[in-house]
Amino acid sequence: MDKFDCIIIGAGPAGVSAALTIARKGLTVTVFERGEYPGSKNLFGGVLYSTVLNKLIPEFYNEAPVERHITKRRYSILSKNSEMAVEFDFEDFNHPPFNNSFTVLRAKFDRWFAQKAEEAGAVIFTETVVDDFIYDNGKVAGVRARREGGDVYADVVICAEGANSLLTERAGLKKKPLPHQMITAVKEVVSLPKEVIEDRFNLSNNEGMALEFFGEAVKGMIGSGFIYTNKDSLSVGVGCPISVMKEKNMKPNDLLESFKSHPVVKKLLRGGKTEEISAKMIPELGYGNLPRLTADGLLIVGDAGGFVNPSLYREGTNMAMYSGMMAAETILEAKEKGDFSERGLQGYVKKLEDSFVMEDLERYGDVPEKLSEMPQLFKEYPEAILKLAKGYFTVSDLSKEDMHRQAWNRFKDKVSMWKFLLDMYKARKAVL
Repeated sequence: MDKFDCIIIGAGPAGVSAALTIARKGLTVTVFERGEYPGSKNLFGGVLYSTVLNKLIPEFYNEAPVERHITKRRYSILSKNSEMAVEFDFEDFNHPPFNNSFTVLRAKFDRWFAQKAEEAGAVIFTETVVDDFIYDNGKVAGVRARREGGDVYADVVICAEGANSLLTERAGLKKKPLPHQMITAVKEVVSLPKEVIEDRFNLSNNEGMALEFFGEAVKGMIGSGFIYTNKDSLSVGVGCPISVMKEKNMKPNDLLESFKSHPVVKKLLRGGKTEEISAKMIPELGYGNLPRLTADGLLIVGDAGGFVNPSLYREGTNMAMYSGMMAAETILEAKEKGDFSERGLQGYVKKLEDSFVMEDLERYGDVPEKLSEMPQLFKEYPEAILKLAKGYFTVSDLSKEDMHRQAWNRFKDKVSMWKFLLDMYKARKAVL
């Protein structure tokens, strides 16, 4: 009978962080990954926040396959053919540790990260689906893997299977997410020469830029479009709650094509060639809907635990890695005590509660729900604001005072000022 100290389901950032931490302490750990290789099934269109990774592998950016470090951020509101944007450019982020913010391509990065865990002693099996947990008197004692000799046993199991966490649901630790609690995201990698990217986005050396678009970018729905600069490609995509996509009868691929064809976005992508397309679900469960994170012989980490900050920070990988590392440290403590019961693993929850993970989830976890109560933020207000700005900058024979008065009158005909100001206050509290 195969038995390990720990079995991990999923070789994403959370699972590999746990495997690396455990293996370094000399315990036996195996990881089951359903993909052809770590990262083969992982979509990532955002920024890799790396404070945790830099603790696991100091100065990792000197060897890891990162694309660019983020020095510029741009947030845009789109109408049908116009844009209003605010852009930030931070020269200080050009120096190590580069504000712990990098673009990466997961197919490359996850393989590198998994290799680090293997070098430490972890065993990773790819193209392996885990169908269920094995129980012994109510305690998780192993997994049923879809491979030869599929029953594998361990003192403890870490579930890092991602957003679509069927095993966690089956174990009764998590309710099936509602459509408004899951984001469906679709992304393309669009190739462009390095020099073109740097010229078009005003970058130099290995600087990178993160752009996020609202309003008409996603047909006025709750959600956003995005562009992230890689070395010689762009990560381009959109993401919206499943409930909104169903309500509007919108297909993700159609929404992406609409985003790419917007005049503002089209200019940024011109000359590019689509190399790949992929889709992913992202959990936005809300702080009050997080699953139970421990059971006898079982810990839940990463997206399976709902560890995603849905505010403007879009932080997921950093939370995932931290949860994986804390799960590993809890297991090392449990090993010393010989207690892998739910009570013996409760230190994991305490570690998370004392960290930025739970603090940020409590602060921002309900952002999607709050924003869903204000759909005008995504269609009515962007259109009205851009028309107001257009009125201010339109050249005519009227005096500037008359032009401004007309623009404001048109704005107030469309929008209640008191409601607008109240909604802006609520939105600021929700996302900043």
